[in-house]
Amino acid sequence: MSKLRFVQPLQGTASGYHFSEGNTLPLIARPWGQAAWSPQSDESGAGWFFHPGHRRFEGIRLTHQPSPWIRDYAPLVLMPQTDELVLAAADRSASYRPEQLELQPHRLQVELPRYDIMLELAPAMRSAILRATFRREEGARWLIAPCPGASSIAIDPARRCITGSTSAHFGEVHPSFAMHYAITLDCAIDEAQSGLFTQDGQILPGQAGAGDGLGAYVGVLPPSGGVVELRIATSFISAEQALLNLERELAGHGLDSLQAEAAEAWEDVLDRIELETADARTSATFYSCMYRLCLFPRTMHEYDTDDRRIHYSPYDGQVHEGPMYADVGFWDIYRTTLPLYSLLFPERLAEMTEAWVNIYRESGWMPKWISPAERSAMPGTLIDAAIADAYVKGIRGFDVKTAYEGLRKHAMERAEDGRYGRPGLDDYAALGYLPSDRYHESVSNALDYYYGDFCIAQLARALGKTEDYERFLARSRNYALLFDQESGFMRPRDAAGAFEPEFDELAWGGAYCEGSAWQCSWAVPHDIAGLAELMGGRERMLAKLDRLFTMPPLFKVGAYRAEIHEMSEMAAIDYGQFAISNQPSFHLPYMYAVLGERHRTQTWIDRTTRELFSAERFPGDEDNGSMSAWYIWSMLGLYPFTPGVPQYLLLAPQVKRATIRLENGQTIELTGPDRTAEEPYLGEVRLNGERYSSLYIHHDELARGARLEYARSAHPERAAKLPKQLPYSLTREEADE
Repeated sequence: MSKLRFVQPLQGTASGYHFSEGNTLPLIARPWGQAAWSPQSDESGAGWFFHPGHRRFEGIRLTHQPSPWIRDYAPLVLMPQTDELVLAAADRSASYRPEQLELQPHRLQVELPRYDIMLELAPAMRSAILRATFRREEGARWLIAPCPGASSIAIDPARRCITGSTSAHFGEVHPSFAMHYAITLDCAIDEAQSGLFTQDGQILPGQAGAGDGLGAYVGVLPPSGGVVELRIATSFISAEQALLNLERELAGHGLDSLQAEAAEAWEDVLDRIELETADARTSATFYSCMYRLCLFPRTMHEYDTDDRRIHYSPYDGQVHEGPMYADVGFWDIYRTTLPLYSLLFPERLAEMTEAWVNIYRESGWMPKWISPAERSAMPGTLIDAAIADAYVKGIRGFDVKTAYEGLRKHAMERAEDGRYGRPGLDDYAALGYLPSDRYHESVSNALDYYYGDFCIAQLARALGKTEDYERFLARSRNYALLFDQESGFMRPRDAAGAFEPEFDELAWGGAYCEGSAWQCSWAVPHDIAGLAELMGGRERMLAKLDRLFTMPPLFKVGAYRAEIHEMSEMAAIDYGQFAISNQPSFHLPYMYAVLGERHRTQTWIDRTTRELFSAERFPGDEDNGSMSAWYIWSMLGLYPFTPGVPQYLLLAPQVKRATIRLENGQTIELTGPDRTAEEPYLGEVRLNGERYSSLYIHHDELARGARLEYARSAHPERAAKLPKQLPYSLTREEADE
């Protein structure tokens, strides 16, 4: 049965600068496609160029935007038009009825009464077919709208072709960076009604040119019936490669057959998980999240005439062999997205991991936030966790020797270019922490460095590098240096070793990234048992977690000096200081399970997925699949608490049955009765017919194929568990040695 019918691309799009319900775009694309397409409703909205409430259509935008906070690069807007030539985005915009805007991952269709046009689109990996039905042929034309940045464009009426390039971007890229495009039409071009224009609407002489933000209007002579098909392909390599992509991806296709091919590609990835639930709302939310899971990272490699994988490097400006992906931040995706790929898409994950190695080869440093080159947003170097997690789970097909070299480099060498590596590395190595009087977000960065070192240690051990293993593992224990016994929180320290005298547990920013001490003091996923000892023991940690989830959602703007959207989203719900709107809180409800209190985790997970997620909205920024993956894990009753350790927390699925289809032909079957008021708790668990007592399961046990059966109970489980039944903690592992 088709799962594509459940997907709602508008999920999370009703967002803005001050409040996020996902901050997503309704992307029409292939899974991990290089070219993605979105309606544009407000060009002046910067990163927020589409909102369903605008009810205005300025064109179809070719977009590479991973987040409104990161912004777009190499965008292009296509718009069919009739009657008077109108160029400015707001002036040319056309209203539409919401029910006449049909959006699915593989197709778009919209009626534009102003121009009496029906517009349709079908996507391919680096290209698309657009079809305009001109019911009114006077002044029929296509607009190729400009965006700021160096550009070139040429209209060739004889060949019914338009070619061009744009270098529009945010952040630093190599000077040669550009997206090239080639457009062909299936009808004659009206040369007399075609020309060039600038972003401010000035019409230029001639039909070819170069400049800042240059666009074109292309008059067309529609055949009988008024249907005109536009084909467009893109390339970051060259104009010739764009033409090759056009031929390779679109030859032999019409719009309908290309839509069918795109639908098949989406059904393949959505079909990796089969749900059995009587609740259509759950299916819509789940498969909409599966769609979001598979949009990023963006494929950036192409195939040459010999069918070799090649890519343009925005780092050194050269064309190299091998894979390339972009438009993700590892701070976002290491926690949930990439671990889910290790189960569902291990071959794709291997290719992505080789792409991260290619970035190291081409830039000299491992990536942190790439769009299309290094943007250096967010704390830490969490590529450490991404690569370690892949390797310890048996993912191969990438150069692990060079990968390790790159990870070790940013853990041991200071980068002169502040975009790369670990800021404050010298102080971190000498003091064991980042002094708050020298570094912004010192606590959050240091905690992520500790965890990064732990992950590098796991990779070192797997590669037989004992000295490095011991060195990085020792550094990973230094999180204790930031724990303040008096306040009970991770707290900033200055270079002299003193805790900052001014401390407010509700104040956001400063030493903490997008949170306060309440959200940011738990970022020790590799050693919750050790953190519990610092807090005074398991019971005191449990009590503190209880307070976190039940206290009022109060905050102080602190160093931010204004209310940022994450604060607003936390305050809008009654979940205490559990700011599920942002990644630092993702693991908080799962901490109960790590401490042996699985039923308390289940309570908060059940409530969160039921109340805060839907096919219409998220509880905060979706962030390139990370929040979608959190929801998917939570619905399946599994969670990768410590990427870099090949374990998953084991809870109850929130559907009657789920089947995970693995690439090796095996399946994971998860079955259990629905939760009821009489039996709300997880009861006995069986793995392949045998009673299973551990609160976690190993990746290999799932990868071999598994059958997990769950019973319900009227009573919570006994809290006491043998140490071997509890999930990984560094302190516990060392005690067992």
